[in-house]
Amino acid sequence: MAKADYYDDPEAPLANSLVVAVGAVVRDEHGRVLMIERTDNGLWAVPGGAQEIGETTRQAVLREIHEETGIEVELTGIVGIYSDPRHVIAYDDGEVRQEFAIIFHARPTGGAPRPSIESRRVHWVPPDELEALTVAPAVRLRLRHALEGRGEPYLD
Repeated sequence: MAKADYYDDPEAPLANSLVVAVGAVVRDEHGRVLMIERTDNGLWAVPGGAQEIGETTRQAVLREIHEETGIEVELTGIVGIYSDPRHVIAYDDGEVRQEFAIIFHARPTGGAPRPSIESRRVHWVPPDELEALTVAPAVRLRLRHALEGRGEPYLD
């Protein structure tokens, strides 16, 4: 399903749903960040997705990362909680979500990078090369917060 990501855009459609999303900034032993090129919008992003009924937030993020990248991870902290109503995602079926995302810090524990139905490409990217990727503004903010080395999670 195709989607369009809007952040602080006066032309954005009005939200009609709110779904818990999870994701993680996964960094390997070299400090590189695990990034995916999404199949639904062609943008680069950290792996993640919607929490499903019957699973915990932890289970959801571990599942999403493995499904999208082939990498198994250990969660090491929380980057932040992002719920800005100016960030909406419009899907081609008419759903327009106000984003509510919990983003974690993580480190890889196993697996090998591989694409999936949701990820066209999966790469470990050095932090100084992240600016060159086409990334949605909300994802760029999350990456910045993760790489700043904050002592406390960002709360939106």
